[in-house]
Amino acid sequence: MSFLDHIERCNAHDLAPFRPWFIGATRTGWVHRDFAPVLARRPDLFVSADVGWRLSDHLATPDARTQAVEAFLRDLAREGWFSAWRDERYPVTSDFQQPALMAMERAAVPFFGIRAFGVHLTGYVRRRDGLHIWVPRRSRTKSTYPGMLDNTVAGGQPEKLGLLENVIKECLEEASIPAEIARQAQAVGAITYCYQSGMELKPDVQYVFDLELPDGFECRSNDGEAESFELWPVADVVARVRDTVDFKYNCNLVLIDFFVRHGLIAADHPDYFAIVAGLRRHPFGPGGN
Repeated sequence: MSFLDHIERCNAHDLAPFRPWFIGATRTGWVHRDFAPVLARRPDLFVSADVGWRLSDHLATPDARTQAVEAFLRDLAREGWFSAWRDERYPVTSDFQQPALMAMERAAVPFFGIRAFGVHLTGYVRRRDGLHIWVPRRSRTKSTYPGMLDNTVAGGQPEKLGLLENVIKECLEEASIPAEIARQAQAVGAITYCYQSGMELKPDVQYVFDLELPDGFECRSNDGEAESFELWPVADVVARVRDTVDFKYNCNLVLIDFFVRHGLIAADHPDYFAIVAGLRRHPFGPGGN
């Protein structure tokens, strides 16, 4: 592996088997040809046209769209389409700061190729021998990527919650970081990618945060999503990312971004420009190219 390999892996996708999905005149996502017959069961909700699929125009408000589509998705969940129903709605929008066209259950979002947003935080400690990073290992009972290494704190961005609010919430839930420390997190940018897994497409945006933690503070799992936390010298994290696929796929990008910003990947690295540019590719979300 290499840093650039992780970026390419997160952007591996083929749009050929996908058709765009619209709400009104806005391209909202992408639907795989193997998922299309599922939509075709409900012509009252989903209309096939030359330009792609669109949500029926009779659903004229965000709330009406949300309620009608969720009832359909719950039927699919009973059929076993989703690995885990989260009871967590994501906003359907091209820009997190803009009003959502509707909201959709998190588990279903990749089947519609909708842009999802998330927050990823790197918790680090300064010591005399250099930076150290708190690295959790995901619970082996999680429905997604069990047992893999993760960012210190990470979570999807649900509707009706601010980004920093979400960071503070996730810090407490995932790593037992109290609010008075978590609210010191610094927003340092965002990464984008478009990742395909079978019928699922993830043209996602992850908002990136750094949080310098006091030496002596210990991250501990609070909600059981992590089975353990370890404080690693940053050189060990760099090597693990560079040489392995031990971290959950998109977590590598967050850490690579941290390495760039903290001077751990030198400007003379042969892949430096490709790495920096690759962390912010324009995802194929609503209104994307």
